[in-house]
Amino acid sequence: MNAPHNRFAEGTVGAALAQSGKLKDNTVAAKVSGVLTDLHAQISQDESIEPIAVTDADALMVIRHSAAHVMADAVQRLFPGTQVTIGPAIDNGFYYDFDRPQGGFTETELADIEKEMEKVIAARKPFVRRTITRAEARQLFEQNNEQYKLELLEAIDPAAEVSLYSHGDWVDLCAGPHLPHTGLIPSFKLLSSAGAYWRGDERNKMLSRIYGTAFANKKELRKYLADLEEAKKRDHRKLGKELSLFSIDEQIGGGLVLWHPRGALVRTILEDHWRSAHQRHGYELIITPHIGRSHLWETSGHLENYAENMYAPMEIEGNPYYIKPMNCPFHIAIYKNALKSYRDLPIRWAELGTVYRFERSGQLHGLLRVRGFTQDDAHLFMRVSQLPQEIAKVLSFSLQMLRNFGFSDLEIMLATRPAEKSIGDAEIWEKAENALRYGLESQGVSYTLDEGGGAFYGPKIDIKIKDAIGRTWQCSTIQVDFNLPERFDLTYIGEDSSRHRPVMVHRALLGSIERFMGIMIEHYAGAFPVWLSPEQVVLVTVSDRHDAFAREVEERLRTAGIRVQLNANNEKLGAKIREARLLRVPVIAVIGDSEVEQRGVSLRTREEGDIGFQPLDAFLAWMKAAAQAPSI
Repeated sequence: MNAPHNRFAEGTVGAALAQSGKLKDNTVAAKVSGVLTDLHAQISQDESIEPIAVTDADALMVIRHSAAHVMADAVQRLFPGTQVTIGPAIDNGFYYDFDRPQGGFTETELADIEKEMEKVIAARKPFVRRTITRAEARQLFEQNNEQYKLELLEAIDPAAEVSLYSHGDWVDLCAGPHLPHTGLIPSFKLLSSAGAYWRGDERNKMLSRIYGTAFANKKELRKYLADLEEAKKRDHRKLGKELSLFSIDEQIGGGLVLWHPRGALVRTILEDHWRSAHQRHGYELIITPHIGRSHLWETSGHLENYAENMYAPMEIEGNPYYIKPMNCPFHIAIYKNALKSYRDLPIRWAELGTVYRFERSGQLHGLLRVRGFTQDDAHLFMRVSQLPQEIAKVLSFSLQMLRNFGFSDLEIMLATRPAEKSIGDAEIWEKAENALRYGLESQGVSYTLDEGGGAFYGPKIDIKIKDAIGRTWQCSTIQVDFNLPERFDLTYIGEDSSRHRPVMVHRALLGSIERFMGIMIEHYAGAFPVWLSPEQVVLVTVSDRHDAFAREVEERLRTAGIRVQLNANNEKLGAKIREARLLRVPVIAVIGDSEVEQRGVSLRTREEGDIGFQPLDAFLAWMKAAAQAPSI
């Protein structure tokens, strides 16, 4: 990418780039003093300008935003009377919400909209920005009967300018930026239509949302669409039903998960591994209640800052109680139960604590966005001088745990003190940030810096995992907290016999167990590694005369700690094998005349297919090795 250039004559961005000889045919936007901007925006002489080519990563948001406008234009051309609402570019594409009298859009209608968009793109209509007064904007949208735009207009700061973007005779309230003209939209595709409440509030009207995507070329678009198809195959909601892992019943309530026996078994194996690992790494396990009195949440600051995500209180003997959205205050209460000495620190407490947070129904999404979930929570209390070593241990533990579950491709970010509204003096912030850096560098991992991205109460490390098809998921968090020790007046007796304030570290390795299970289902496409699989081996018999030996093999496997299922049903062998394969069972052991006679099994694995006959003792040893959980 070209370096910034300074000191242009006053005028537009495009004219300044043309003057410098840097404006190319594929330049679609620019960064002016670091801000993404249209080519026709006005600049002053001392601005720095960086041209953005259509192939640059920064161009994607501009392309997608412009494609969203073209889509909305096409919709209103084809379906008169439809009102437009909001249409942003998002990480993987764009969307627009519409209020259409006839309701949602069919697949056929999406195809028609695409064709109309192609006409608008072919016309190469310039995107034009203009600013007008609030009164002029109100008159325009009243004439066009755009009621939602009028509502959005009222939400704009009265002191701010009102900007519009148009291409041809289609106009929208918009801050931009956009491409120079519609013909520069390279490759796009409309993906789906779904319902969405106006402003995400279920009390408002249900609108019709169209999702689309756009890329710099057809090759990238084709790859994205192929990845999207693969993601659909891996959708944990689809696999959860096919593999009978979990369900969500609207009679019970949205966002509340019912774990079926197979899913509950996988989750139990995961949680047992988690507990064993924590005990080995010096943590003590604790258990806390699901509700607490309102005073607890007032002290913690949740009622002041988090009430919209909490459920309404329940009254018990005249006192209001809240179902917990966090575990932290309960862990703090255990800390305060007895006076602590510097010799007691660090304290490491961990809990698989179930919490409840209000999520709007339109935001619920299988296991990934729920209302009741179990957090793999831990809180560490320590002296400031202990921070570097403890952070290093926590980070090492986090990385090991993620790798145990099959995630080794990671993105790590260190978020530092916000420029505004942070508590604690500069010295302790510096010590905390240095401790986080020390932890990262002690593990030899690469990380990026998020300047000012920390919470007001302390800096943090965030870890994202990358799944089998390249998607990233926010997972582990290591958060230093100066706030809650202050709010709850936490102290310990130091070597000088006076009281000191401990530092608190919040730490989640997997995050929500429900969400992590959803990620794992999609990462493995339902084919869990042997140590996590609900059935590690299925025995299938050719006929009922082989059942006796099959039961002997089953008993030997169970005694060896192998999760085994015997299918001795009166079905054909092919049907039994197919059933096990559909359930993604790692190992299928076939028992027929030859196997009974030679006292062994014929094996078929998920990865290798048929691998032939094994004597029973050799098979047992092989299965024990294959089923071994990762070290903790």
